[in-house]
Amino acid sequence: MRSLKSLFYIRLLAFAILPLTFLSCSSDDEETGSSKQKNENANILTASTPNEILRLEFPKIKGGNNLVIVHSTSKYGVTYSLEWDCSKKSQRWSCYEMYAGNSVANTGRYVAKNGEEQYPQDTSIPKEYRFAQDPFYYSGYDHGHICPSADRLSSSEANKQTFFLSNMQPQVNGFNAGIWEKMEEQVRTWNKSSFRDTLYVCKGGTIDNADQIITTTSKGLIVPKYFFMAILCKNALGYKALGFWVEHKANKDTGLAKYVVNIDTLEKYTGIDFFCNLPDNIEKSVEGLNVENVKRAWGLQ
Repeated sequence: MRSLKSLFYIRLLAFAILPLTFLSCSSDDEETGSSKQKNENANILTASTPNEILRLEFPKIKGGNNLVIVHSTSKYGVTYSLEWDCSKKSQRWSCYEMYAGNSVANTGRYVAKNGEEQYPQDTSIPKEYRFAQDPFYYSGYDHGHICPSADRLSSSEANKQTFFLSNMQPQVNGFNAGIWEKMEEQVRTWNKSSFRDTLYVCKGGTIDNADQIITTTSKGLIVPKYFFMAILCKNALGYKALGFWVEHKANKDTGLAKYVVNIDTLEKYTGIDFFCNLPDNIEKSVEGLNVENVKRAWGLQ
């Protein structure tokens, strides 16, 4: 794991015509939970929550009848984390980091063998809070990865973890293999040392409001009407953030700019407080940037 300094400071610079707030950067593990700057909405550790909820990729956890699950490997650390709604038997989001150390390609896509399941149960979730059988089969929906397999090729163990049922949302194939895949590919184009030190990613589908749900299948599987991505980039200059918001329907669109929103807008759409562990002044600046400036900052014009 990388080491981090505990003190933040801000420096404001002009970047072409784009106003951005910059924060001196080190690495995530020292930053999380260690800043002395004001933060009124940060996650708070309890006896039932893992320490990882203080990491920068985490949104505000919902609490209540929800579990925070962290999957990791001994060599590469956290693979991804997720929030599981025990009542709905659905994941709300998966979040994870992308940086040089965990972006190495040492393995391929997991393929089940020797009687294994292609989409294994997540045994971190008690049996009573998950489906006994895979509810995706014969539902008409793909197993839609939230943390993509292609983002976790560092080891076979990490890649297999992305196939857990807890990391899936039902997606029509024309969406999963269309606009969603295009967005995943775009995130990977940003995962370069020339662009980022670290990307902090939180993704999911809408499961909380009736008007944001397409249907619930006969097996009880909630089908989101919308999917989202919230992405925070840290580099030598500081931080910037972008959101994607897209309706769940067959879509082969290759132009992504029309789906870009700033994080403030994405929070209004989803009811989720993204990047809550940032100091408040940094969070306010990067999340409220005008959407046209967001597009310019990320090269999506």
